[in-house]
Parts: sequence; C-alpha cells; structure tokens
Amino acid sequence: MSVIKIGDRLVGDGQPTYIIAEIGVNHNGFLDLALKLIDVAVDAGADAVKFQKRKLDKLYAKKYLENANAGEKTLRYLLPILQQVELSDDDYYRIVEHCQQRGITFLASAFDAESADFLEGLGVPAYKVASADLTNLPLLDHLAQKGKPLILSTGMSHMHEVELTVDFLKERGVEFALLHCNSTYPAAFEDINLRFMDQLRRFGVPVGYSGHERGIAVSTVAASLGASIIERHLTLDRTMDGPDHAASLEPQGFKKMVRDIRQVALALGTGEEKYISRGEILNREVLGKSLVAARRIQPGEVITANMVAVKGPALGLSPQNYTRLVGRVAERVIEEDEPFLERDLGVKIELDTESVLPMDYGFTVRFRDFKEMLPYKPRMLEFHFTDQDLDETYSGEDFSAASAQPLKLVVHAPEFWDRTLVDLCSQDERQRVGSRELLQKTIHLTRSMAPYFVGIPKVVIHPGAMSLDHPIKDKDALYRNLQRSVNELDYDGVELLLENLPPHPWYFGGQWLTNAFMDACEIRDFITSMGLKFCYDSSHHKLYCNWAHVDFYEQLTVLLPYIGHLHLSDGAGLDGEGLQIGEGAIDWVHFFRVLGEYHGTMIPEIWRGHQRQGEGFLIAIQRLSEAYHASRQPLAGSR
Repeated sequence: MSVIKIGDRLVGDGQPTYIIAEIGVNHNGFLDLALKLIDVAVDAGADAVKFQKRKLDKLYAKKYLENANAGEKTLRYLLPILQQVELSDDDYYRIVEHCQQRGITFLASAFDAESADFLEGLGVPAYKVASADLTNLPLLDHLAQKGKPLILSTGMSHMHEVELTVDFLKERGVEFALLHCNSTYPAAFEDINLRFMDQLRRFGVPVGYSGHERGIAVSTVAASLGASIIERHLTLDRTMDGPDHAASLEPQGFKKMVRDIRQVALALGTGEEKYISRGEILNREVLGKSLVAARRIQPGEVITANMVAVKGPALGLSPQNYTRLVGRVAERVIEEDEPFLERDLGVKIELDTESVLPMDYGFTVRFRDFKEMLPYKPRMLEFHFTDQDLDETYSGEDFSAASAQPLKLVVHAPEFWDRTLVDLCSQDERQRVGSRELLQKTIHLTRSMAPYFVGIPKVVIHPGAMSLDHPIKDKDALYRNLQRSVNELDYDGVELLLENLPPHPWYFGGQWLTNAFMDACEIRDFITSMGLKFCYDSSHHKLYCNWAHVDFYEQLTVLLPYIGHLHLSDGAGLDGEGLQIGEGAIDWVHFFRVLGEYHGTMIPEIWRGHQRQGEGFLIAIQRLSEAYHASRQPLAGSR
C-alpha cells in the first residue's frame, strides 16, 4: 500500500483525500491577508495550508534582480511581484503559530536550500517541491537529508525526467508523493489529462492532483479517481493583482470543493462487497415480497404451484425460493396469506445449549412478544421501549411468565418521541430537558419491573449529540450537557449505561451526523469521570472506525474495562448497521480474542432478528458461539 505520513496523518491509498489549500503568494505580502486565508481554509475543512518560501538572490542572476526588464516578458512580469510579496521571517513565525491555534497543518514549498533550512526550523512536517524544481537534483538532495516526506508536482516535466527523479529519491530512501499537474494558469480542460495519474501510480507512491483549472469539478473527479492529495490555490478575490489569483478558488468555491470531495468519498465506498443499508432493510420489508399460502394448507399436503402466491410485506421466504418450495410436503398448518418460512424448506434452527458462548445472553423483546422467546431459555431479556410504552400500566401478571425462570433485566430507552430525537447533549434546552424527562420515565418503569427479574436492572440510553447536514464543532459543550443531563437523572436502583453511537444514524431518512460518544478515548474519559460503564454496540463501533479510519480492534482494547453490556451485530461501510453475524466486515474470532473473558450480559442486536420467532437472533447466537470457541483454540504455530 502506498502511504506516507504528514504530521499525524497517513496520506495515500485507503486514506481520506488530503486537501491542501495553496495560499502561495496570494497573501500579496500582507500578514493579515495570510491569516485570513488560513481561517478560510480551516472553515472549508482543508487538512493543510501551503505557503512558498524563497530567497530570490539564490534563485535569479543578479542582473535580473537589478533590472527585471533584462529578462523575457514573463520574467519581467513575475520577478517584481515576487520581490514585493515575500513575507518576513517574523511573519512566518506568526503564520505557524496561527496554524497551530486553528488546528491546521502548515506546509511550504522550499525553492532553495537556505529556505529549506528556515522551514526546518519552523518544524514543517513535509516539504512541497514545485513543478519547476522536479529536475533540481541538488535541491532534492538537500531536502532528502531532512528526513521528511516530499510532495512533488510533476507539471511541465517530461516522463523521463519524472522517472529519473523518482529513481534519485528512492536511492536515498525518501518518502514522497507525486502530484499530476498542468502548470498553466489557468489550465485548459482539454490539457489536464487526469487519467495520467494511473501512469504515476506505477512508481508505488501516493499520487495526487495539483489543479489550476477553473471551477471545482476536475478536482472532485480527480479525488474520485483515487487522488490521495488534492492541492488548489485559495484566494479571497480572483480579481486581485498577482500571478495566481485568477487560477484560484474563492472561499465559497473552495468550501464546496472540500464538501464534494468528502461526499464523493463516502459514496464511493470500498467496492468490495454489496451490503444492504439499514434504510434499505426497512424498505425491503415494506416494499418486498414473500411466498405466502394461497389457501389453507394442512400438514401432509404436497405443496403445488397453485397453493403459493407472492405478496408483501417481505416477512417470509423470498420468492427466489419458489422452486425449492414447490413439491415439498407441508409439516404444519399454514393459513391463507401466511408467509412460508425457512422451516417449510426443512431448515430447523435450534440452540445447542451445551456449546453456547459463556455469557448471560438474551434477546431484544417488546412487551407484546417476549413470551415467544422464553422457550429458548435466555438468561436475560432486553426490553426495547417506545415513548408510547412508557404510558402503559403493567401488572405482575404481565411478567409472571418471565419470573418463572431466573432472568436478568435490561431496558433500552426510547430513541425518539413525536419525531424528536432523544438528545441529552442537545444545545436546545427544550430538547435536552424533554429527553431527560423521557429517560426518567424509563427508569421509573424499569424499577417497577425489577422485582420480577434477578439482579440489578440495566438501562441503556443513547447520549444523542446529533445534527443534520453539518457537524457540531464545539464538542466540549456537548459533553458538558451530557454530564449535566446524567447528573440530573435519578437512577438509584438501576445501572445506567450510555451506548456508543454510529457516525450516521438511520433516524428519519439517515441524514443525521453524530458528533460525540463514538471514539474510544472520548468514551473512556467521559465514563471514568462519571463513574459509569457503558453499553458497547459492535456494529456502531465498526461503522465509526470505518468512518474515522482508525483500527477497530485497537479501539476495542481501550474500551474493554468499561463495558457493562454488549450489543453484538455485524457492520460494514458507513451505513451497514445491525447486520447478521458473518455478513459484515468484523472478524469475530479475532473479536473474541480481543474481548477476552467477558461473561456479562449480551444480546445479538440483529435488525429484524425477532421475526419468524426470533430466527435471526438464534442464527446470530449460533455463529457467535462458533466464533467464540474458535477463538479459544491455540493460534497456528503456538505452543
């Protein structure tokens, strides 16, 4: 994999596009303008800003510096501008300090050895090499000795020159990236030749694109074609005097480009497998079809074509099982319009209680269906409440079946009410208080149920921290509100468990963003400060790690001491939530090796797992048990 490291960011294959706002000389020699451009880059979501550092007396002959008219027309235009816009050394110290304060990486092109030494003193994490210096082997040799990654633009160079420089740098063990570039300002669309990036990839280094064209479309397409780095000039006004303003993007355009690159990256996905998103699962059920009985069918009857119809919703066998079903002998009474099930194909799902994983496993239930799951001998039940459930009155008779066998109790609080999200972090005080009151009702109801179960009941709640379309930047405020909300709850007699969240929850069309309680270190810090544990949802966590490009199993290791309850399901991509075990991207054998000897409460939280008498839950328990026992076997080669 072709990857380099710039500061604390990995840049290259499999990483988010690294977006550089090229300020260059668009500050026109004014420090205040340079600082404003940094702020614009930060607001747009760029990863780095880039300046240019040069010592003109090291770059041009004395006669041209004394009289620019001695040169060609282009030099007569450019050289006086460069003489006017060069920032002072003190200005650069202010710029670096401002970048640190704003949380953006400072980069610069070094045009000569003395400038490179100055930038080294500023702590630059990587050096940009302009297209004009791709062939400047003495400068490249000087930069190579710094031990920092190089980003080289390849504009106005022949391929044999690129090849020679690549060999030169590889001989010196330099980490570097190559940027495809057309060094015309602005570049004509027909001259850009984006597909040439494929030729640069054969060198085995990260490849990106440095653009000087009009608009944002080409840069967005370059990112979609796999550009690891996108560099574009940034200006406050394209009509300003200077060599680069006309080929630059103004703030609004630069911000749109960053937005589009990020959205396209999300849309591209991995391309490895096709996963059904949670929204699709809902629509599949409502809009899909099942094989149903066209009339009442008695046990012993041979199922013929005229006994089978196709109707919605999709609660039973897929119509693709039609040929497998016809000709089988019915083993049960199937009423008219009742869906055919896997059991009608001879598939029987039973739990092997002798080899089940050693946890207090149970199932997600509602009041109306929890008795259906009792024959499977669960060790706990997790009741999922809606806001309407909280207004019902329940008596001891409602739970007599549960109390007949020793069961632990977990309650999952509602996630929304009246199309309003439960959000204990909300900066809208009305929403925050309403959420807290709803959760307090949940806790009261849990206490009333507790006498019919064993142990201390657990209450799982979602922290919230959601926003639509745009992220919330003040994360500390969200955690302060969460702390305040938890402190205002009376949860004596129950164990309160906050649940880790996915980056893009499915609520109301799936356009929400989560802004807190996803990262392992943030969760650990908050939980320990409150003296709590939390509910670990493996699917939510996997989606977050995919989104944040962090290691799932390393994060799990951080969270282990603070887990009070498990929600186990598979996950894939950014929206493949609640998938059946083995149908996502989690390596469950490795998962259980990392998890260690957890023996607490657990449910398989498979979406629609409760249907067909909990068929999805049983399959999940079987697969989890197999993975658990496999994880306890010695690794190959170990003794």
